Order: sequence, then structure tokens, then C-alpha cells
Amino acid sequence: MTIEDNYRRWAEMPRSVSQVTEFEECPYKAWLKRVERIEPRPAAWSTHGTAFHSAAEAFEKSGRELTADQAVTVFQDEYSQGINRDLGKVNDLDRWMRANRGTAAEDLEGRFAKGSEQTRRYVEYVQDQAPVLWHPDGETPAVEMYFKADFGGVKVRGYIDQVVLNKDETLRVRDLKTGSTKSKFQLWVYGMALNQLHPDERVTNGDWYLAKDHKLSRPVKMSDANQDEINERIVAMDQGVKSGDFPAKPGFGCRFCDVSHACSFFSSRS
Repeated sequence: MTIEDNYRRWAEMPRSVSQVTEFEECPYKAWLKRVERIEPRPAAWSTHGTAFHSAAEAFEKSGRELTADQAVTVFQDEYSQGINRDLGKVNDLDRWMRANRGTAAEDLEGRFAKGSEQTRRYVEYVQDQAPVLWHPDGETPAVEMYFKADFGGVKVRGYIDQVVLNKDETLRVRDLKTGSTKSKFQLWVYGMALNQLHPDERVTNGDWYLAKDHKLSRPVKMSDANQDEINERIVAMDQGVKSGDFPAKPGFGCRFCDVSHACSFFSSRS
């Protein structure tokens, strides 16, 4: 596909939380990734997160019948496959991104061990606390639940990691985190989307399962969300894409940009 085709497709597609936050961080970064299709530098933290989600999903969809060892095997298989796939694209580990000190090779090995332990601790947490997942159809647990909803006339789609039943039978959206970055905006969008799709249900809050700490975060109230502000952010991003204007925002964030190698505005300023 040509750049024009890529841009036209992006301009017409539904939005997502990740699209909005990426565009807000740097419109030019979004252009490089989604239109010029620059291959991002690999990062083990990304594969770590994806593999942990896969293991948690497999455990939950098994009816929680998988053992901790079996869930860990899912993580390890997914992690290894993902790392090998990225090595096939970028074999030079010096070009990989990493968040911690040390070499990229040490980061790869460390995350394999850390993710395995986090997966085991997740299974133990569920077995100990027994959170009750919502079953929207009475049979299937709300895990990796797809949604498509309207925000200010803009279609937004995505997947909610989990929807949990509160003790009062209201709903709570839950996001699983292996890193430290948390977004109330994400939880609010998920909760609002769920309210749209299931108006007979009450979505009252959201939270994060923090794999680094093996515990839940404090709940985020849906009543604290400002619907107009949420809509405005999404509409502004959508209009920004359709306007064809993609200014760069060089600065501290460049150090963590996975397409900075293709950016003429790259800044190493801290």
C-alpha cells in the first residue's frame, strides 16, 4: 500500500485509547508509525506485557482450571515466540529499547524470569481473593472483551482486559498492568463504552491489577469522569488526523520513542 492509502485508511478507521494518547504525545510519531509504517524498535517490556496478558486470559478462560505451572508455561511460550519474532526483525540487540540499566540481553532474560513469577503470583492472587468475573451472556467470562462505542460522534473500539462484579452487583473494569504507567482516561473510556453497550448494567468504577506489586490499585470512580472532556479529547485527535497536520513534539519523550531512529526531529534532551 502507498503512503496515501495508509493515510486514507487511518483517517477513516475507528479510534482507540492508544491512538488518542499516542497522537497527544506526538502527532508526528503517530504519522511515522501508522502512515509511513516505520518498523518500531523492539522492546522486551512490550512482549512481557503481551505474554502476561495471554497467560492471564488462558487461565481465566479455562474456568480457572489451569494450574500455576500451566499458566507460567503459557507465559514462557508466548514470551519466547514474541522475542524470537522480534529478533528476526532486529537481530542487533544494541538497537533494542530497554527501560532498565544493563544490556538488552540481560533485560530479555530478566523479564522472562520476572514475567514467569508475576504469572504465578496472579494465579495465586485469583485463587486467594476469588474475584468474580462478569458473564455478559451468562456463560462467557468478560475477559479481553471487545467493544465499539460512540464518543462525540467518533467511533472508538478496543478490548477491556476484564470486567469484574462488585459486591453490590455493579460492574468494574479492570486493566492488567506489568508496567507502572496507568491511565484514568483509559478506564473511563472503557467504563463509558460498557455503559453504552449494556445500559441495563451499572459500571461504577475501575482499577488496575498491578503485576509488579501483586495487588490491586485503588479503585477509580466512574463518577469522576467528565464525559464532555473525554469526548473532546477523542474528537480533537480524530480531527487532527483528518486535518493532515502532524507536528512533531521533540523533547524528553523522544528518549522513549520506538520510531525515533526515523525521525528528523529527534531530541536527546532530558
